[in-house]
Amino acid sequence: MASERDDESRPDGERRPPLRAEFLRELLVTPAGPLARLEVVAESASTNAELARAVAADPDAWPAPALVVTEHQPGGRGRLGRSWTTPPRAALLGSLLLRPEVPREALSWLPLLAGLATARALRATAGVDAVVKWPNDVLVPDAGTAPAPQEVAAPGAGNPAPLRKVAGILAEVLPDGGVVVGVGLNVSQQRDELPVPTATSLALADAATTDREVLLVALHEAFGEILGRWQDAGGDTHAAGLDADCAEISATLGTRVRVERVAGGDVVGLATGFAPDGGLVVRADDGTTSVHHSGDVHHLRPHG
Repeated sequence: MASERDDESRPDGERRPPLRAEFLRELLVTPAGPLARLEVVAESASTNAELARAVAADPDAWPAPALVVTEHQPGGRGRLGRSWTTPPRAALLGSLLLRPEVPREALSWLPLLAGLATARALRATAGVDAVVKWPNDVLVPDAGTAPAPQEVAAPGAGNPAPLRKVAGILAEVLPDGGVVVGVGLNVSQQRDELPVPTATSLALADAATTDREVLLVALHEAFGEILGRWQDAGGDTHAAGLDADCAEISATLGTRVRVERVAGGDVVGLATGFAPDGGLVVRADDGTTSVHHSGDVHHLRPHG
């Protein structure tokens, strides 16, 4: 689904055109789309923080689901307090306000469900083999360079490409019970514009499109369908079949991993499944099993 906005031969200002707010509202805001409100801002230090402040100041002005998208985020926030930045209009950066009618304990699934939606949208629209690294990173094969020693390659014959991060997700529960889900998707960055060597972009992954408007619409259509199934099942991911969908698209399950726990101490073993609350189940090399809800997960190469 490439478009005239994808032309890589254009000057940078044209190759990275601005998002058209009114056009996107026509496609994504009710009655045509799943959203109740959509705002595009020129710059935001953090769309998650900006949306949370706006909701706290005037909750009636922000019916859910509501989306804030920014053209430039110089101080983006990730998990565990990490920060990152991207060139203007090179990424798709936004935060979605949700008030899902599910039990509060079910909200821990939101990062995985957002990852599932993002991976599905990228597969369908950009033609890349997107997968999800637990709990909130979306990876795609990047054939531009050889894999680093610590990287796991995508399955395939010959010289498989390393799997590298193209998107990150951050879900935060608000004091009033709402949830803000932020997604940062690398779209048109070149190699020297990426925050870390183990990241990539859709452009570097030879995606079928780098049109951010096409990607935004596909992402929220996919997320709307998944959230609808989840809410219809009362937040029960198993009843909705979403736990199986998340497992199917997971790059982590069935892989040897090292979990760096926030409290200290690493756990090394096989990632065997998801717990009922979305936690990662790991069978350690000594045969013990543990469930993890936070910490860094590193994919390891198999023994031998």
